[in-house]
Amino acid sequence: MIPGGGQPNMQQLLQQAQKMQQDLAKAQEELARTEVDGQAGGGLVRATVNGSGELRALKIDPKAVDPEDTETLADLIVAAVQAANENAQTLQQQKLGPLAQGLGGGSGIPGLPF
Repeated sequence: MIPGGGQPNMQQLLQQAQKMQQDLAKAQEELARTEVDGQAGGGLVRATVNGSGELRALKIDPKAVDPEDTETLADLIVAAVQAANENAQTLQQQKLGPLAQGLGGGSGIPGLPF
């Protein structure tokens, strides 16, 4: 509803959409630079991913390495990476959620890619 019953100012709407797109791009760049950790086995295996979910580092405590049981080590690695990715998704929601809501929850403006 437009106050006074007038038509929306298209120039103003486009400027708002551009600003939101710039804010979204900035937030995505921040996510790419931010690193989050996940761990498994009480910290025996730690995975670090960036806010976009890209695996950046993996640390394995020597106590986790048993040549007779590499399957458990593999499970710990998978669990640590999954935990790190869950933390990255939470970070994404915190950073990008408010921006997406400002766009009508995932667009609402035809032609915008988000």
